[in-house]
Amino acid sequence: MLDHTDKLILEELSKNSRITMKELGKKVHLTGQSAASRVSKLEDNRVIEGYTIQVNQMKVGCLIYAFINIYTKSTNHEPYLSFINSQEKYVINNYKISGDSCYLLECSFPSNELLDQFLVDLNKRANYKLSIVLSK
Repeated sequence: MLDHTDKLILEELSKNSRITMKELGKKVHLTGQSAASRVSKLEDNRVIEGYTIQVNQMKVGCLIYAFINIYTKSTNHEPYLSFINSQEKYVINNYKISGDSCYLLECSFPSNELLDQFLVDLNKRANYKLSIVLSK
């Protein structure tokens, strides 16, 4: 079970996972060594499973950001999942969801032409509903 300090540590790390243990300790009222020990324990217990970065898609050339609701054509989702696994340069996340659709794809594309080709290829395996992000 997580205590109040563990929750504060997780909150601070989710804001900035590159924070030094000394800085983290100050923010949660521990020494740097105690903070490092707590973080290590959270990692060992798989509360913290990893660290990531948030990439500005526009700055790396992906100008079109889209969410795509996926409606598979049959109960066999393997053709769709194989296709998505081969499209890692465009697919940010593939969420299996409940509700109207089967999956929700989070994608980014450098051009309309590449988005269009992706959708043509996708439509061979599943139906979809496309939403383009206009602003964040």
